Amino acid sequence: MIYRELGRTGYKVSEISFGAWAIGGTWGQVDDSDSLAALHRALELGVNFFDTADVYGDGRSERLLARLRRESKKEFFVATKAGRRLEKQDPEGYSRQNLTAFVERSLKNLEVEALDLLQLHCPPTPVYYMPEVFGFLDDLVQQGKLRYYGVSVEKVEEALKAIEYPHVQSVQIIYNIFRQRPAELFFEQAKKKKVGILARLPLSSGMLSGKMRPDSSFSADDHRAGNRQGEWFDRGETFSGVDYNTGLQVVEALRPLVPTGMSMAQMALRWILMNDAVTCAIPGAKRPAQAEENIAAAAFPPLPHETMLKIAEIYQKRIRALVHHYW
Repeated sequence: MIYRELGRTGYKVSEISFGAWAIGGTWGQVDDSDSLAALHRALELGVNFFDTADVYGDGRSERLLARLRRESKKEFFVATKAGRRLEKQDPEGYSRQNLTAFVERSLKNLEVEALDLLQLHCPPTPVYYMPEVFGFLDDLVQQGKLRYYGVSVEKVEEALKAIEYPHVQSVQIIYNIFRQRPAELFFEQAKKKKVGILARLPLSSGMLSGKMRPDSSFSADDHRAGNRQGEWFDRGETFSGVDYNTGLQVVEALRPLVPTGMSMAQMALRWILMNDAVTCAIPGAKRPAQAEENIAAAAFPPLPHETMLKIAEIYQKRIRALVHHYW
């Protein structure tokens, strides 16, 4: 495993890390024993950074990570998020009182005295233009409840605004073969300011695993069934905002590019790691075998230049018009 610097925190985190959304909920049925086995296996293979949120399973994901810490002797970092517990996503909801309450709850769930990294959880765009919100976070750092903070965003514009605040240490953003816009301008600016980048949805809700079919089915509690048009939250969170059948067609166009010995998922993860602005990719895993496949991507050599060019061409011709100017 290779470790990269996370912003200016001093943390060195595994370039393939672990996204804990799936083990919390809204990704279909999940078994806690399988989830814990996946978490332990990830630790054994060198993962030392886990990304979660207070709303993943209403705290279930955070509590599983607390259990992992109790059961393991290995040290690791946990990033969690706050803000989506609000009944309505109004900017006014991002008050000192609410943020403090969310942090206190996560501290309890994670069984820690201070959060390694707290991220605002895709707040409404106006929040990024409210300096007082970032002041509340500064105060929580001063109080010893947070070590560092960052943001999780939907849009590149939000990311660019967020890094104007001097104590924002990280930006979590959707970046994958289907969502390439962040690399155009934002990555350069983040590197200049030494802001860490967490690439979320690296496999585009599993589409880039290459394992989905036209007749694949998803349970009613899985966002891949219920949020394709943004019914639950921003539609860009589901298959990166790409129509399901279009995504399948593009995956077939990508399949011949997969190097020998790699899976489609591993190529998609390796593609992300080709950009040195990225701190880590955070694929999810509900079972040990999934974690193993994801983590193995870090051991492969860089993708050939020709392959990178062909992936860029496919994006330009088949995907760009569908997503590029929306997020």
